[in-house]
Order: sequence, then structure tokens, then C-alpha cells
Amino acid sequence: MASENSTVDTGYTKFYTREEVAKHNKSKDLWFIIHNKVYNVSQFRNHPGGKEVLLEQGGQDCTEAFEDIGHSSDARELMEVFKIGELVEEERTQGSNDVTDVSDVDNSSCSGSWRSWLIPIALGVLATLVYRYFIKAH
Repeated sequence: MASENSTVDTGYTKFYTREEVAKHNKSKDLWFIIHNKVYNVSQFRNHPGGKEVLLEQGGQDCTEAFEDIGHSSDARELMEVFKIGELVEEERTQGSNDVTDVSDVDNSSCSGSWRSWLIPIALGVLATLVYRYFIKAH
């Protein structure tokens, strides 16, 4: 399909080799791979972790680092703005597309997040009531 150092344009999606992505590892020319997709984040100045975090991963496959951080669905949506293509078929990693696509995210997982705060809040209220009743009353 593609030679070792080539970019293939099939109309809508451009395909890049790992070797080509590896050349883009400078602040003003920064690409990386996440889930076999290639992103140009040279203009992404608002990364919450700072530009240094992006520079560390520049020119590499940073799928594992991206997933280890646990990026939000908003971050996953924002990624699409910076997507410039995909890896050539021969260089793709298996299992890298196992992560849910942004469009497939079930909003019920968001509704579960309030439950994770319910217990700490209830314990806080209970502690306040116990303090007022036992400590202040005596």
C-alpha cells in the first residue's frame, strides 16, 4: 500500500507511516498517534497539562499515556479538531481501537458520577450533625 516513508492520500483520509510521524516532534511541528490516528497538535496551546506534556510524546504513539490519564469525553471530542489522518494499515497496532468512540459514549456513565459524590456528601452531613449534637451539646 505505502512505501516505508510515504504519505498516502485516499481522498478523505490521509495515511502516514510511523517514520513520518516521528519527524514531527518539535514545538512548532508536533504530531502524535493515538489509537492508530495521527494528530497535529502544533497549535494546541491550551492543554491542561501544559505544552511540555505534549512535547514529551511528540512523534510517538502515545495511546497508552493518553488512556492512562483518563481523558474526558470533551477531550476526546476536541481531538477530532487536530486529527490529520491515520496510520497506514501495515503499521497499526491491534487492540488500539478498543476504546469507545466519542459518538458511542453512553451518557448513563455521566449520570453515575453524581453517585460517586453522594456517599462523601452524606458522610460529611452526618459528621456535621454528630459534631453539633455530641460535641457542642456537651
